[in-house]
Amino acid sequence: MFSGFGVNTGLDNNSYSSLLYDLKSGIVESLTLIPSRREVIVKYLSGVSKTVPILRNDQTILRLAESTDTHLEVKHTSKQDFNSSITASFTLGILFVIFCSIVVKKTLKIANKSLSFLSGKAAFNEASTIETRFEDVAGIPEAVEEVKEIVSFLKVPENYKKIGAHIPRGFLLTGPPGTGKTLLAKALAGEAGVPFISTSASQFVELFVGIGSGRIRNLFAQAKKISPCIIFIDEIDSIGRTRGYGIGGGNDEREQTLNQLLIEMDGFPLNSGVIVIAATNREEILDSALTRPGRFDRRINISLPDRKGREDILSIHGLTKPLSDSVSLKEWAIRTPGFSGADLSNLLNEAAILTARDNQKRIGINQLEAALDRITLGLRRYPINNKHQIRIIAYHEIGKALIAHLTPLTDSVDKISILRRIGNISGSTRLVDLDENNEGGFSSKKYLQNQLLVALGGRAAEILVFGNSEITQISANQLEQATFIARLMVTQYGFSNLGAISVSTNNLDRSLTNELLKTKSIYANKTNKQIDSEILLLINSAQSSAVNKIRPYLFIIDMMVDLLIEEEVFTKSRFEDLFDSIYNTQQN
Repeated sequence: MFSGFGVNTGLDNNSYSSLLYDLKSGIVESLTLIPSRREVIVKYLSGVSKTVPILRNDQTILRLAESTDTHLEVKHTSKQDFNSSITASFTLGILFVIFCSIVVKKTLKIANKSLSFLSGKAAFNEASTIETRFEDVAGIPEAVEEVKEIVSFLKVPENYKKIGAHIPRGFLLTGPPGTGKTLLAKALAGEAGVPFISTSASQFVELFVGIGSGRIRNLFAQAKKISPCIIFIDEIDSIGRTRGYGIGGGNDEREQTLNQLLIEMDGFPLNSGVIVIAATNREEILDSALTRPGRFDRRINISLPDRKGREDILSIHGLTKPLSDSVSLKEWAIRTPGFSGADLSNLLNEAAILTARDNQKRIGINQLEAALDRITLGLRRYPINNKHQIRIIAYHEIGKALIAHLTPLTDSVDKISILRRIGNISGSTRLVDLDENNEGGFSSKKYLQNQLLVALGGRAAEILVFGNSEITQISANQLEQATFIARLMVTQYGFSNLGAISVSTNNLDRSLTNELLKTKSIYANKTNKQIDSEILLLINSAQSSAVNKIRPYLFIIDMMVDLLIEEEVFTKSRFEDLFDSIYNTQQN
């Protein structure tokens, strides 16, 4: 009777809560999850089936199916539905195509080769095959809002034409690699329901003169035939660099290809339905003729996601991955500042690989920790047998961590390790901006001064314990970082005695004369000497301050080094608990 009640529930009620109840009751035979539709097809033991809508990031269904040993299948149906719908017509037409190809094979042999050579490798995606939507794009809400107006134009262009408005011909997406530029363009085509032509700018440039221009003409000709549509050109800087620099003038194949692109963008009429979207992470080198109004009118900057954006991205990529109950996506969003969408996807994928290797059924904290270490620190090297070297590394890492812990307006200690990684001669101290103090892109003078202290904290510990004559080269990376920060403070931000001026590091006035490329500095030698002096002053002052800051805590450093050598790794909580315990004991 209980089983019958479950079946009736499946027949009469398509609610999500009823599905959970039926799963727990053991009357469900199998589940078919369709992420693109946000729904699951439920088949009961009695043979009855029903369709139930589910949440966007539903881990509950996955866990219940696992705990009740219910068969679960993840299915993507959009492409299958499309393929099945054209099978009949394709079967009827295939015989006719074969017949025609045999008749005209010899006459079109040369023409086919030429057309293939000119067509390039552009990928044509029909509207029905594009499954990506705006809800699949996370971490860049401002960019999504910026391109939504294109959807309304492609769907109802009459509303714009009535009042004389026209949509921009081109949109330029700029930003770091892996931030979702290609994904955004594809989601735009999916929302608008128009064909999507995807290509890379490097595919236009060939050894033979004129091939790139021919491919550009062919691409736009095909786009006009199937308009409305979207043309997406990735890495536009491959052909869009500023013309006229270097030996050879403007007669090379790349510049001829760029000229043809400019002509084609001017050639199709307003409101033609063809929209060109280009992506690059090197906007500063693009030719000004390419970015002027009438070609790429709009520039949309896609930056790295903030904390909320990273959490949304992790939620999307974790949709079909079984996560342990102990895993908090919000916590991992906090611990991954500076990660792009591609980096976050790689993090979950690496964790899934480690989970499968460990024969585990759910991705847990240990797998995510190992994946984060592999991505940020690299693969582990063989352990060091020299005890003196291990002690030097331990003092270096504890010194850096202690400076970060004692200095306000700095990142917090996330993990300390003396385990060496490939490409690194020392251990590692990972710092994370847990308070999100500096994710807005602002850096105060005090913040940068404290960053100098942290960067020189390891060297300060070596000086204090072993003396100036016994310091090692393991601080090389930190010294490079400190020099970079100090140079920015002096030359870009006006945070020095030199004054509130900005001195560009790319201060060369290029001119091509007598076939020789000459460079001339636009700043006097006296100014350059003052810049160097100010940089040295900032670094030496920060080094002295770091040594004085940790000198009163030498007893704590010695005890923490001994424990770190024994345990090899300190987590955030372990480091803070040890510091508080040793400090309070010393005070009493």
